Amino acid sequence: MNLPIIFAIDDDLQVLRAISRDLKTHYRQHYRVLSTSSVQEALSSLLELKNKGETVALFISDQRMPEMEGVDFLCKTTQYFPNAKRVLLTAYADTDAAIKAINDVKLDYYLTKPWDPPEEKLFPVITDLLEDWQGNYRPDFKGIKVIGYQFSPKSHYIKEFLSGNLVPYLWMDANTDEAKKVIQLNNVEVKDLPVIIFDDGTLLKTPAVIDIAGRIGLNPSVKNELYDVVIIGAGPAGLAASVYGSSEGLKTLLIERKAPGGQAGTSSRIENYLGFPAGLSGADLTRRAITQSTRFGTEFLSPQSVKQIKLKDSYKIVVLDNDTEIVTRAIVITTGVDYRQLTIPGVEKFTGAGIYYGAAMTEAASCKDRTVYIVGGGNSAGQAAMYLSKFAKEIFILIRKPNLAETMSSYLIDQIGGVSNITLMPCSEITEATGETSLEQLKIMDLKSGETRIVNADALYIFIGAKPYTEWLGKEIIKNNKGFVETGRDLNTCEDFTRIWKTNRDPYLLETSCPGIFAAGDVRAGAMNRVASAVGEGSMAISFVHKYLNEV
Repeated sequence: MNLPIIFAIDDDLQVLRAISRDLKTHYRQHYRVLSTSSVQEALSSLLELKNKGETVALFISDQRMPEMEGVDFLCKTTQYFPNAKRVLLTAYADTDAAIKAINDVKLDYYLTKPWDPPEEKLFPVITDLLEDWQGNYRPDFKGIKVIGYQFSPKSHYIKEFLSGNLVPYLWMDANTDEAKKVIQLNNVEVKDLPVIIFDDGTLLKTPAVIDIAGRIGLNPSVKNELYDVVIIGAGPAGLAASVYGSSEGLKTLLIERKAPGGQAGTSSRIENYLGFPAGLSGADLTRRAITQSTRFGTEFLSPQSVKQIKLKDSYKIVVLDNDTEIVTRAIVITTGVDYRQLTIPGVEKFTGAGIYYGAAMTEAASCKDRTVYIVGGGNSAGQAAMYLSKFAKEIFILIRKPNLAETMSSYLIDQIGGVSNITLMPCSEITEATGETSLEQLKIMDLKSGETRIVNADALYIFIGAKPYTEWLGKEIIKNNKGFVETGRDLNTCEDFTRIWKTNRDPYLLETSCPGIFAAGDVRAGAMNRVASAVGEGSMAISFVHKYLNEV
C-alpha cells in the first residue's frame, strides 16, 4: 500500500526546497512528500491522486502566491481530501489572514517563516497534526472503481465481467455521497454512467468490455498465425484441455467470450470436487486453473466470441466476431451451457435490474437485509441460496416439483434444511415480475390449487436448467434436437452422419462429425454435468487431439 502524502506548495522555489527537505528528513519513513510551485499543477494532480485512491494526510501552503492565495488553495483542497490537515505558511504580516482562515477553511495551524530550528518550530506541530489525522484515517480502496446505478443492466454487466475474470474492484452506487463527489470532480454526467476508474487514475465512460479487457491485462488479440489446437470456451473442460494441451507441447489457444470458469466459476462453494474436503469456490478453482494453464504457455484470448468454423484442407479456421481468422490444426469445443431464459412478463425488462441469471456472488452485497427469490432446484440454485443466506433477510426457493430430491445433491438439501432464513416453496411458479425501474413484486401461482398471490421481492435469481451454447456451429457439426453436440459412437445413429463423415475410421470417443474437431464438457450430448467429469473430458480430449494430429 502506498504511503499517505504530505503535500507542500510555495511559489518561492528556495522556500519550497527547504520545507520539502525538512519534511522528507523527518517523515519519509511513514509519508511521501510531494511538492510543487504551481497552483494549477497542484489542483490537476489532486484529481489524479483522488482517482488513484491515494490519500493526502496534510497540506502545507504558502499564503502569498501569484496564481491564488494559500487560503483559497486550501479551501479548494477540501473537495478532494476533506479529512486532510491544513497548514498555512505565512510571513509575520499575514497572521491576520491566517487567523481568519481558521474559521473560513477549517485551517488547523499556521506557521510563520522562518521555522528554524525545525526541531522546535516545525516538527512538533506537524507530528501532532499527523497523529491526530492517523486516529481517524481509513485507507481508500486501491484499485479499480466502478460507479453506476445499482439497478442498471450496464453496471451489472461490467461488475459480472470483472468478477468473472477475478479482478478486484470497488462498487460505488451513484446515489451515495462519496460517488456523487467523485462524479462531480470528474465532470461526469448521468448519461456517461457507468464509469470505471482504473488504478492509474484514468477514467472510461460507459466502457465496452473489450476496452476494459485491454486495460486489465487480458489479451484481446492473437499472437501466433498457426496453432496446434484452439479450445473454444474456458469452463472447467476448456481449462483442463488447455492445461494438458500446453503442458504436452501443443501450441494452444484458449478463447472465452465472457469470463473463465463457466457456470462453475460463479459457484460460491463446490463441495463434491475430489481433493477438497472443505470445498472451494468456483472463483478459486478458476484462478488456480488459469494460473496453471498460462504457466505452461497457453495463450488466453478474452473476451472474444467465435461466430464460425471454416474448413480448408486439413486446417480449421476459427472466425471471431470481429472477423479475425485463426488457423489451427485441431479444435476442442467446450462452450458449455447458458441458463435457460424465463419467458414470463417482466423478466426481460428487469434483467440486470433486480433479476439475474446466476451472478449470486456478484450482486450478493446488494441483497443485505432484503427479500430474495430463487427459481430452480439444481445444485447451482442450492449453492446460490446458501451463499445469499449470509446477506439476505429471507430467501425463497421456488420449484415446480414437490421436493428437491430429484434435482439437488443430498448434501445441499441437508444444508438448506438447516438454514433458518431459507424457505422452500414447492409446486410453485412465477407468472409475472413487476416494478417501476427495478423489480418490486412477483406473481406466484400455486400449481396445486391454481391460486395466485403477489409478493414483494427485492431480487430474483434464475437457475432453470441448461441450454447449450451451440447456435453458432455450422451444419457440419451434428447436434441433437436439444442443441447438444453429438460425439463418438453416438454419431452412427445420426441421420446425416454418413453424408458428412468422409474419413476411413470411426470417430474418436469425443470427436464430432467433423474430423479433428472435438467436444467436451456440458456442451456434449450425454455429458454428466459435473465439474469433475468436465475436467476429465477436457483432459481426455487432448489425448484424441494427439491421435488426430499424428494421422494428418
